[in-house]
Amino acid sequence: MSSPTGPASGLPVRMPRPRQPGRHRRPEALVAPEGAPALVLAVPGTPSAATRSLTEEVVSIARSELPGLDARIGYLDGDDAEFPTLQSVLVRASEERTARFEQSRAAGTDVAKPDGPVAVVVPLLAGPDNALLRRIRQAVMDSRVAADLGDVLGPHPLLAEGLHVRLSEAGLARADRARLFTVATAADGIILASVGGEEAVQAAGITGMLLAARLAVPVMAAALDEEGSIAATAEQLRNSGSQQLALAPYLIGPEIDAGLLDAAAKEAGCAAAEALGPYPAIGKLALAKYTAALGIAPQQPQGAPVR
Repeated sequence: MSSPTGPASGLPVRMPRPRQPGRHRRPEALVAPEGAPALVLAVPGTPSAATRSLTEEVVSIARSELPGLDARIGYLDGDDAEFPTLQSVLVRASEERTARFEQSRAAGTDVAKPDGPVAVVVPLLAGPDNALLRRIRQAVMDSRVAADLGDVLGPHPLLAEGLHVRLSEAGLARADRARLFTVATAADGIILASVGGEEAVQAAGITGMLLAARLAVPVMAAALDEEGSIAATAEQLRNSGSQQLALAPYLIGPEIDAGLLDAAAKEAGCAAAEALGPYPAIGKLALAKYTAALGIAPQQPQGAPVR
């Protein structure tokens, strides 16, 4: 037995912390509302074990940021066996919501009939790719399930942070400009490679400006899926004084064949960093698109300050 001032036995107990007053108090933890729609990550590209590992990590990060989140993965080119298609994932989510409602009614619980979207579909894309987005919309329509389609993940400061990290991991950029050390292979010009045509290049260019501010070197966006774009951008950077270039994929990974990246690096005559992959910011941004679609996000995730 314990008293308000402590345990009678003399053993320590964990007392609740008083809530910090004022505007600097910690925000209340956000929890997924009961009955909230599922977050369905729409994954482009040919499914593989590597793709599944990447997407499961992204989903795990999103779940850790929002306890209670129902997060699922749907593949645009899935086989409904090992890799469930986006369409089948949406149908399954709808069937499960209906089943929960019917079970509650059968148990005598007075619950309202489910209303609103069954899911929010978030494309696993750093930037706009109209061809892939059309396929995602078509899969949602074919499912005949009420689902909202969220935005692509970028542009965003967190993607610039992720690109910086990938470049530093490849030895192509300093990890922290505030520290006085050099990287012999650090690039003095960055080609930001995207897919999705001119609109995607423009969107990548916004994140590129943020990356340029972090690295203090010129950054130019180019289209991987447009012949000659990478080479022309490399020439433009070299003509402006950059001699040691690096290719930074403005991509998550599944949406592009790795061979295309290798070919682009050879075309530009430079080394390349890895794609963004399951960088922690990807899961946070996917969740931000989900919560924004539902109107339950207090704010967008913030990028790290420029060093």
